[in-house]
Amino acid sequence: MTYFTPDAGQSKSFTSAKDAVEHLKTLYTQSIQFLRDRFSETMEHGPNGEKYRAFYPEIRLITKSYAAIDSRLSFGHVSAPGTYVATVTHPDLFANYLEQQIGLLIANHNVPIYIGPSQTPIPVHFAMLNDDTIVLPHEGSINFALRDIFDVPDLATTNDDIVNGVAKPSADGAEPLAPFTAQRIDYSLARLSHYTATAPEHFQNFVLFTNYQFYVSEFEAYARKMIADPTSGYVSFVSTGNFELTDPIQDIPTPTKMPQMPTYHLKRADGNGITLVNIGVGPSNAKTATDHIAVLRPHAWLMVGHCAGLRNSQSLGDFVLAHAYLREDKVLDDDLPAWVPVPALAEVQIALENAVADITELKGFELKRIMRTGTVATVDNRNWELREHTGPVQRLSQSRAVALDMESATIAANGYRFRVPYGTLLCVSDKPLHGELKLPGMASDFYKTQVSRHLMIGIRAMEELREMPLERLQSRKLRSFSETAFL
Repeated sequence: MTYFTPDAGQSKSFTSAKDAVEHLKTLYTQSIQFLRDRFSETMEHGPNGEKYRAFYPEIRLITKSYAAIDSRLSFGHVSAPGTYVATVTHPDLFANYLEQQIGLLIANHNVPIYIGPSQTPIPVHFAMLNDDTIVLPHEGSINFALRDIFDVPDLATTNDDIVNGVAKPSADGAEPLAPFTAQRIDYSLARLSHYTATAPEHFQNFVLFTNYQFYVSEFEAYARKMIADPTSGYVSFVSTGNFELTDPIQDIPTPTKMPQMPTYHLKRADGNGITLVNIGVGPSNAKTATDHIAVLRPHAWLMVGHCAGLRNSQSLGDFVLAHAYLREDKVLDDDLPAWVPVPALAEVQIALENAVADITELKGFELKRIMRTGTVATVDNRNWELREHTGPVQRLSQSRAVALDMESATIAANGYRFRVPYGTLLCVSDKPLHGELKLPGMASDFYKTQVSRHLMIGIRAMEELREMPLERLQSRKLRSFSETAFL
């Protein structure tokens, strides 16, 4: 079958990361515009017996040397001679990331980078994203099949084989250069818009997850203060529906329909602001959110939610800093077996502890009055208290768990799987093993005060992590034997 394709030319070599990214943009724009034009013509005039195809651009690294690499770095280099390839989508969105990663490869291996068309077709559905003038018809609403004329999403290139460590070399022997293929990224960008009702370009490099709606109001109030302060570095606040607030006293319109995971962004010009995602309740939601946000390659994500305290010495409102996780959430077992340890990351742990001390004004041994460090258990049954207690309680005791929730281990495990630095700071909202259930009227003044502090602690920790060089924050604990060069 013959396809009509745009003339993308041959691959070109680059020793400038900036020039390489500009060529990626040119190739991608050419392919997308070709598909959009052909699609519009087909919808207006009907099929003409021709088929159309355009390809993602690719980055190709060829090295024949075991370069002497700075062993302190966990990224920016390949481990052995060979050919390494990554397909690229939306190079405009990922420009800073691509320029940084390509620049490291050129510097560390002292070889050029090749940019050209790949052999991976762009599905017509992904080519139409972000173009409000084009509406993709549903199956059966037109008298011809789109897949007879254009390429559609292909599960062979839309998967997590690379990050799960099971990817095989391509037909020409090339190894993966980046953790995600272009189609996998396009799929997640579309899902992010659907689940969060905000566009991917608004997401910031530091992400807070919560399971408590109260934090959204607190986050908005903090954002207004930051926007009012010209020295804060924050420039705007984006709410559900992509409404961007730049005036601290401006009203935010109420959305007609709330998304499944309402998301808000306190933006900085360099992208190093803070995104807050209310993932709701449950490990499935936690996995869904992190599966898709991971393709944006955030610098860190933290869980700041509520939990059940499991020790009698705890009080409602106490904090729990997770240093280990008991994973009984089950949603990641096929991707990351439960026997895989999920280690605490020192840089994140220190930032969280410093933030608690700073906000509460308690230091050293006194901090233990309101914060406990220990194992957090994550389960998939919200009403676990109603089941037979002997087995679950024994396991919790044997694991030395100090808290239980439904999201933290999932978020940490997916951070580990996707090589995104992670951490967890929870607030005790009930103590079911000691007769303090989560019921109306149970909240003490101390608990209410701590809840108000909780989000600020998460924000303060993120701001400390932001000041840390990425090569230090990106822990080598997250990297396996054979890793992609790109973060």
